[in-house]
Amino acid sequence: MFPGLAAAPLIYIRTRQGKMPQGRKMATAKIEPHMVMADAQGNIYDDPDLLMVCRRGEEWGTPRPDELMPLPEESELFLLPGRRAVGLNPETGEIECTEDLAVAAFAAPAHTLSAHPAYTSDADAPLLPLFAYGAVGFAKGRFYICARKVDADQRQEFRHIPRSRIEKNVRALLRQFPKNRLVGHILEDCVMKYDCPAARNFALGRFEAPLPSSRTCNARCVGCISEQDKDSPINVTPQCRLTFTPTPEELVEVMSFHAGRETKTPIYSFGQGCEGDPLMNPDLLVESVRLFRSQGGVGTVNCNTNASRTEAVERLAKAGLSSIRVSLNSARPEVYERYYRPHGYSFDDVRRSIAVARQNGLWVSLNLLFFPGVTDSEGELEALARLVGENGVSMIQWRNLNIDPEWYLGLMRGIDHGPIMGLSLFMKRLKKLCPWLRFGYFNPYVGEKAELTAPLPGQWQMPDLPVADAPLAGPAQEDGAGDAGEEA
Repeated sequence: MFPGLAAAPLIYIRTRQGKMPQGRKMATAKIEPHMVMADAQGNIYDDPDLLMVCRRGEEWGTPRPDELMPLPEESELFLLPGRRAVGLNPETGEIECTEDLAVAAFAAPAHTLSAHPAYTSDADAPLLPLFAYGAVGFAKGRFYICARKVDADQRQEFRHIPRSRIEKNVRALLRQFPKNRLVGHILEDCVMKYDCPAARNFALGRFEAPLPSSRTCNARCVGCISEQDKDSPINVTPQCRLTFTPTPEELVEVMSFHAGRETKTPIYSFGQGCEGDPLMNPDLLVESVRLFRSQGGVGTVNCNTNASRTEAVERLAKAGLSSIRVSLNSARPEVYERYYRPHGYSFDDVRRSIAVARQNGLWVSLNLLFFPGVTDSEGELEALARLVGENGVSMIQWRNLNIDPEWYLGLMRGIDHGPIMGLSLFMKRLKKLCPWLRFGYFNPYVGEKAELTAPLPGQWQMPDLPVADAPLAGPAQEDGAGDAGEEA
């Protein structure tokens, strides 16, 4: 599923499940997953005498009652090299470390992780590749994960679509558009090499079409999935950076073709994982959007961006852009800058771009890269609520930050995040502070021009709400497992 991992020195990850764990029978009313571990061949087992332990930042504990759900279909299981599984002995109340390898789950799209797996690392443990690692356990004949389904949209579910159908469409489209380099890149690279969900949807003629356009970026994200610095410890990325700049005609040809196939809710998005930031080439985007709209192009034209260039955002809004999605790991400048490492812009520029987008009628989503134990903190809640309310954000897309958990925590060392409350309570409290806010995972279809309920910049004031108590760690109720979340 993840091309390139085999080439990574010292990294050994198996995604096959191997033998199914065998564990003791549990009481029917509650879920208390066992610890799971793996051998070097990728076979996964459970330990009937140890309970699952998870990690949120520097805190270890059993899963909260509101965060366990059955492992979603199309998820993957990872063996974690150089990391030893740990579990809780319910008889002694002590956490025990084993000699077996730890296991993590990579959650299917539309699910946000609420905890990482707890483990101890060997001194020579290799850095983990750029994926998200969720805490996983086993109970009642199936795996459970610490996560929450945050979007009911099925646009990135492919389990009922034969791979042969996608590949047949790829071949047909390559014959239909032999001179369009962008079509070639989306199909030959993004579909056939990287299995990109957005590219597969373009091949199928549904949902959201990707529009990669930029070879460069003005951020040097620690976890960039398409390009790393020469001195980075990450020696292989999940994707490779776009090697050419498409023309407006190539971009519009992709958009118009997609509009003819996805006639109900067409979305076209600049800013993909295989490129830099699209605002680095604003003239190209403005000309492409204007050309598409002048030809009667309908649907939601979206830009996924770091929002570093405010003037470009305003120009795109006037040209016919419908929405922007602003990627960030935090609304706190010190946390943001340690990960994004901006070059030639600051977090204040991001904030201004969001405000200008709302003032110009754009739907603004935050692509919030969620990291358990850092994002779901008191310090982040206040900062995020202010960013959302004071600048007119309409939606938060709760995405998982793909990075080795210990590496990220090392980057954040010295920053006081405050008490940790967990994903579900964090979402609940943020919703109380900003009741218009929509939660989800994917870019929404908003038509050509969105109807906005988010306040304009300057209209909102931070409410004075009491701090809520976080749910205590403990066994989850079976009836609540797999809750699909507050709203899609």
